[in-house]
Amino acid sequence: MTIIQATTKHLKDIVPLFDAYRVFYRQPSNLIAAENYIKERLTKQDSVIYIAYINNVAVGFTQLYSLFSSVSMQAMYLLNDLYIDTQYRNQKIGTLLIHKAKELCREKGCKGLMIQTEKSNPAQHLYQREGFIKDEDLSFFWKTI
Repeated sequence: MTIIQATTKHLKDIVPLFDAYRVFYRQPSNLIAAENYIKERLTKQDSVIYIAYINNVAVGFTQLYSLFSSVSMQAMYLLNDLYIDTQYRNQKIGTLLIHKAKELCREKGCKGLMIQTEKSNPAQHLYQREGFIKDEDLSFFWKTI
């Protein structure tokens, strides 16, 4: 398996995975919108996307957004997206993608890595096994709609 940082050259690989990720979260499939969204993230460099490949087939990805903590005056990353193709689950791909994200945090001297996911997400055990601790303080969200 190989993990690389995505660029716009990898759109054909990341878009189907990103679309499947959204479908997992009960959103309608929309490959055109998915491509536009990922292309914008990569072009503006406002996220970091890692793609996992097995035999030149893209099998999973993670997308990270940079954040800052005013209290600690340190940068951190939000691991907002993590998805493994259903045919490739339970092969430690998610673990290796998380390790890549942790490596980025260490390289950049970040405070840490935050994960945003649904409480019912079956990957909860993976996050806990990888040393993530539930933070009950991060419990509010405001929506414009």
